[in-house]
Amino acid sequence: MPLTILTTCFNWTAAARRVPLFPEQASANAPNVDALYFFMLAVCGGVSIAIVLLIFYFAVKYRRRTPDQLAEEAHVPVALEWAWIIIPSLFFMSFFGWGAFVYFKDAKAPEGALEIACTGRQWMWKFQHPDGQREINTLHIPVGKPVKLVMVSEDVIHSMFVPAFRIHMDVIPKRYTEVWFEATKPGTYHMFCSQYCGTEHANMIGSVIALEPHEYQTWLNGAATGSLALRGEALFNKLACNGCHTGDAEARGPYLPGLYGRNVQLTTGEVIVADENYIRESILKPGVKIAAGYDNIMPGYDGQLTEEQIIELVAYIKHLGKKYEQFEPVAPPTAPAPRPAGQNPDQTLPTGNVKPSMTPGTSPPATVAPAGAAPTPSPVSEGTRPKPN
Repeated sequence: MPLTILTTCFNWTAAARRVPLFPEQASANAPNVDALYFFMLAVCGGVSIAIVLLIFYFAVKYRRRTPDQLAEEAHVPVALEWAWIIIPSLFFMSFFGWGAFVYFKDAKAPEGALEIACTGRQWMWKFQHPDGQREINTLHIPVGKPVKLVMVSEDVIHSMFVPAFRIHMDVIPKRYTEVWFEATKPGTYHMFCSQYCGTEHANMIGSVIALEPHEYQTWLNGAATGSLALRGEALFNKLACNGCHTGDAEARGPYLPGLYGRNVQLTTGEVIVADENYIRESILKPGVKIAAGYDNIMPGYDGQLTEEQIIELVAYIKHLGKKYEQFEPVAPPTAPAPRPAGQNPDQTLPTGNVKPSMTPGTSPPATVAPAGAAPTPSPVSEGTRPKPN
């Protein structure tokens, strides 16, 4: 790999450790970021120094020696023309290619990463671990395990910056952003907000404490208060969301188990992925993106829930995907089939989640079985599903 070869040959990473001006490397992606940075610094610095030296050299060599000396026209070799076009282009392309490689490698967290919710507000950082632990301005993490921060702001734009891990990501109101890292050694590392966010911006600082796995587990056991998913389930039932998202034929909202990460078709025909931002928007402003087959009857909770409560609801819905992944999601209800001309409307049963209308005192027509035939079992509703806990 070009990245590995360059990193090994020049060993800029090792050199960075010896320079006190640069922060220490404490994450798995820090060497890659530093290698690219020092490569660009060396190329740009070397070219700048060469240009300055050549300016002085040519100024002395081609200075006017007599008052009547005139400049002579010089013909630049074609090879030299191509050289100063191709060589800089190669360097610029190497910047782009190497940078794209590092970016895509760090853009998506690996599977199985420890997901921690982070909320920024003036002027503190709040963290919620999946097992229920909560922290303010301090984040405990295990060494050697990828950690993904799912971040949102309650007020203005903030920016999470941990120099030792080489991570830097904006934290935006009403939208989730993500960043991940993997600590490589235990220690306490500084955490900053690098986006000016108000008069107390300088005090929006904290610490990341990287622990050995057994020490992290001990810390978890001593601070457990109930998982995010459990708190989200309690809030889900408190808000009576389970009255519409039942998963059966009478459901008035989409089936939530298994929803996270899947494609959702909207009433506009657009197909989107049900990620954290879609679930969040569906909770706060459900009328913006309506799932196909359902009506806009859900009330919005914008301004009625705190960021912590929204995070708990999102965690619960994501947890439902793991808990009920053995079940297939219920297909959205379909519109009634066109009725043939002249047919009695009472003889046509609607489909989907619309309950058949029946006149009081009447019963559906019975099917007469042939003599000697086994009784036909009663049909079971296709959309019947166990209700989420």
